[in-house]
Order: sequence, then structure tokens, then C-alpha cells
Amino acid sequence: MPESNPIQALRAATGASGLWEWDIASNTLYTDDGFADLYGIDRVAGQTGVPAETFFRAIHPEDRSRIRIAVAGILSGAELFSKEFRLVTPQNVTIWVHARGRAHTNDEDEPQKFTGVLVDVTDRKKTEERLRIAQTAGGIGTFEYVDGFATATISHQFCRLLGLHPALSLPVQTINSTLQPGQPLLLPDSRHGVVPETIDAIFRITRNDDGASRWIARRGEILREGSGFRLIGVIYDVTDAQETEAALRELNETLESRVQSELVIRHRAVDALRQAQKMESIGQLTGGIAHDFNNLLMAISSSLELLKKRLPNDPQYNRLIDNAQQATERGAGLTQRMLAFARKQDLKSEPVDVAGLIGGMTHLLRHTLGPAWTLAFDLPGGFPSVVADANQVEMAIINLTVNARDAMADGGTIRVTTDRCQVMAGDIVDLAGGEYIRISVHDEGEGMDAETLQRATEPFFTTKGVGKGTGLGLSMVDGLAKQMNGTFTLRSTPGQGTSATLWLPVADDQASVPVAPTRVSQPDTTIGPLKILAVDDDALILMNTTEFLQDLGHQVVEALSGKEALALLDKHPDIDLIITDQSMPNMSGLQLVAKARERRPDLPVLIVSGYGEIPQNSQTGLVKLDKPFNQAQLSRSLHDALAIRA
Repeated sequence: MPESNPIQALRAATGASGLWEWDIASNTLYTDDGFADLYGIDRVAGQTGVPAETFFRAIHPEDRSRIRIAVAGILSGAELFSKEFRLVTPQNVTIWVHARGRAHTNDEDEPQKFTGVLVDVTDRKKTEERLRIAQTAGGIGTFEYVDGFATATISHQFCRLLGLHPALSLPVQTINSTLQPGQPLLLPDSRHGVVPETIDAIFRITRNDDGASRWIARRGEILREGSGFRLIGVIYDVTDAQETEAALRELNETLESRVQSELVIRHRAVDALRQAQKMESIGQLTGGIAHDFNNLLMAISSSLELLKKRLPNDPQYNRLIDNAQQATERGAGLTQRMLAFARKQDLKSEPVDVAGLIGGMTHLLRHTLGPAWTLAFDLPGGFPSVVADANQVEMAIINLTVNARDAMADGGTIRVTTDRCQVMAGDIVDLAGGEYIRISVHDEGEGMDAETLQRATEPFFTTKGVGKGTGLGLSMVDGLAKQMNGTFTLRSTPGQGTSATLWLPVADDQASVPVAPTRVSQPDTTIGPLKILAVDDDALILMNTTEFLQDLGHQVVEALSGKEALALLDKHPDIDLIITDQSMPNMSGLQLVAKARERRPDLPVLIVSGYGEIPQNSQTGLVKLDKPFNQAQLSRSLHDALAIRA
């Protein structure tokens, strides 16, 4: 069927049941599937249209003539078509449709095409019919009232409708007693000093005989008689109609409310999805940057350490090198925060006593905050341990208390509290059901508005001045909490302060242990020289690692890839230990270790990474060394690796 974008749009907006396009020149009718189904048009393979007479085939015989006349008007030059009529479907079911269309003319205003849509209005027609029937279902009562008289002439049906005893006439006061106060049934509305010619109104009555509440419609006509008037009219029961209309209104209101609720939920879901996708992208970018930055810091810090050993013992040289080394340490701390946000730092999960941990930090926290801020603690004892990395939890608490301090420039009280709670699945976003310990830091500062609160955990977002913060503190805490199977929440009110809460899962009997084994030996300076295979795809880091090892008295064989390392391992069967980077293209450190131990099952291994991408328990007999490392840390790790073999 030829495309007709305006009609397609109309169909989408109205929920049309069928779509047509009538080519007047060829007298051919093109339809969509909805039109074809209603009219019983059989689709034939390759058929692009049907005779235009098909348009009238399914129209009810009683409506066909007037529709033919209306269509003839379109074909003769009329522009718009809008008619309601009945269709008899192929299933012999009669439905009502509203056909709307228009003529499309050429430059000489001659009609070329007649396009339109069918909208199913059967439900509306049924409702209108029910209302019409309801208006007369209770019968009709008549009345006559003469202005100034105390009684009115009425019919028996009038009395029945109002629940009154049958009578030919009744006092107006008795009749009006069935109505709510202030609603005279037999008097026209003359509040503005003008009596209308006709009176139409609907009243709510309480029947005198059974006390039932009903709706009564009144229609009448005013007959002038001198200075007075005579009112002649009828009443009838419209309770069913009123209740139907009320039900329809309630249904429409419910549907509208439901649609609005669904739209709100959908918009929130879309916003949440976009935020999650944005944070996921930022996390991947941040983790990648941190990884590369760690490699740069490794090259710089190791070069500085080697340079300091080789330069003359000059105080000025030493001071400059020490400054540079301190800068690399600060850079390493920054990468740890970035990795925490990206959830890619290496955590040593173990049971942690939260109250004991915080209790041991009180002196450090008070020293960090300064005298203008008071620390208050509420740390109940007897809580179970949590599964966490103690060092990282300490760092998170320090970050939160420093943030609380910065929110209260003139000083104040910072409260650190812990409590125990049971969470049901779905109660808190991103948090599984179970038992948790909450660590909360409360301040009395300026608080945050809704927009700031929503962005508070984004990396590099900060409300502090330039140079006063990296914007990674809260994002680090958030990433850390989620990496430990907990979560991080913020509540804040402008002018009333902020509460930051870290949720950590309670440890069970199977609490996890750190990936790296506990060190079983202290560094032994008498260790003999080793033949070590050093593997790293970064040539700068490989060179400095080799320098460290050679400076310790070891012989080093270098490889820039896992494949090259395996070839060298076969070539040098006397290799005593492998030290390898984890993140390498084509073959990771763990993959290299697995293949190496197929050849040498007892070969000691030291795996190096600045990236938390090594799964817990992925390999046994491994010692992990974090980047950036110095020569002393490297030496201790070598001893640990050898101790495992022993």
C-alpha cells in the first residue's frame, strides 16, 4: 500500500482500526491489514489493491445509502469526510466505526486520492445507548404547578418515583421534602429575577417509602398567565445513568492516574538506566586511567629510588628526590581512590570488628579534624563482625569525617554511629537481603540540595574550591562499599546537615580470607642469588624491575610477553622464580602462571598488579605485589614467594 505519513500519524494518535487510500483515477482501493480484516478482504499474493466498490461491501444495509452519498460528495470535490456507521464483520458481528478522511487534489483542484482511517467506536455507542435507556427505564411521572399555590397536581407514577403515597395532588412542601435542602423540585430557578422558559435539572432525592437514594431528572415548560406562570413537566429516574457516568469518570480518572504513574515510573527507570550506564562508562574509563597511571608511577618511583642510590650523598639532591618520591606516593593514593570507585582495587576481605576498628581510630580522627570540631561516638558492643578490608574501611571513615568537617567551616559536632539492621530484598537499591552493620557519619553543616545530592558520588564532582579536593572521596567510598557487597547512602537537607552511611554485610561462618597468604617469614638478607624470569609488557617498568633485582644480587632474564616468557622458561630450566605483571595483552599473568606450572609445578611465582583484576582463590601458592612498589617491598615479596614453596 502506498505510504501516507499524515494518515499514519492520525492512526497512531487515534488508535484506528483500519487505514485506506482510494486512488480515484484507477478507482482502486488500497488498505492495511486492519481494514482488510474488518471488511473481509482476502489477500491475494501480489495483489496491490481491490476495486473501490469494496469500500461499501461490509457497511450495514441501513447505513449504506447515506455513506454512498457522502463518498460521492468527496469524489465530486468535497474536502473532508467524517461519518459514523455500522459494519458487519466477516464473523457476522455488527460494530460501529467512525470514518474520517479527506480528498487530495491536484493543481486544478481535482480530487486524486481519498485517504482516511476507521476508528472503532462500538464501546462509546453502547454506553450512549445504555444512558438513553436508563433515562426512561424508571417510567415517567407528570406534574402541574401554578405559581402561588401550595399544592401541585401529580400523577401516580410521580408519587411512585418519589416514594410517596399515590395521590392526585400533594402539598409542594411534601414533594420537596424528598430533596436535599435548597433544591425545590417544582419551582424554576429564579434567583436572578428571571423565570426561564424551560427547566431542565437533575436532583438527588431520598425516597419516603424505603429511604433509598435516587437521581431524578426534571423537564418542564413555563406557560405565562398574566403576571404569574404555570409549570407543566415530567420527572424520570436517571439513577443508572448517573451511576454509569460516575463509574466512567472514576474509570477515566483511574486510568489517567495509572498512565501518569506508569509514565513517572518509566521516566525514572530511563533516568536510572542512563545514570547507571554513565557511571559504568565513567568507571571503566577511571579504572583504565588508574591502571595506566599506576604504570607511570611505577616507572617514576623506581627510577627515583635507583637514582638516589647512584647519586652522591648530597643533601640538595636527596631533598629533591624525596620531594619527587612523596609526589609519587600521593599519586599512588589518588589511583587507589580511582580504583576504589571503579571497583577494581584489590581488597583483602576478612572478618572485621567495626566497633574495635573505629575505637582504635579515635586519636587519629581527632588529630585529623582539629580542635574546632567535636567527635561524638555511639559504638554499641556485641555486634558481629563484617566482611571487609579493614584498611579500606578506615580510609572510608577518614574520608567521611573529613567531608563532614569541611561542611562545617565554623566547627561543630560530628557523630560517628554504628547499628545493626536486617534488610529485605528490594528495600534498598543495589543491596541484597540480609544482615548488615551500618557505619554512619552525621554532620550539622549546610547540607545539600537534591541536584547536588544526586551527583555527590560522581567521580571528580566536588563543591569545594579549586585545589581543596579531588572529588574522589565519596565516589571511592561508594565503589568500596559495593565491591564489598554492601552499599553507600546519603541523606541530606539544606541547612540541616548530612548523614553518610556505609552498609557492610555481616560475616558468616564461611567468611572469606585475603587472597595473598599471610607472610610466613621475615626478609632474610642472607638469601642467595636467584635466577629470576621477569615479565612485563611495559619496557620501562621491566627495565626498572630488572635494576631492582640485579641491585639485590639476582640474575634476571627479561620477557615482554607471556609467549616469550614460556620460551625462555624452556630455554632456562634453572630459573628459580617468575615475577610477572598481570595485565598483559594476549596472555595475562595468571594465564602465564598456569602454563608455566604445567612445566614446573613447584615454581615460585610473584604476580604484580596495580589493578584489582585478580579473582580471589584464582591460584594457590601466589604472592601478589601491588604497583607502584619499592625495592624493599619487592625483596619482602620474593622471600614470601620462596617461603610458600618451602
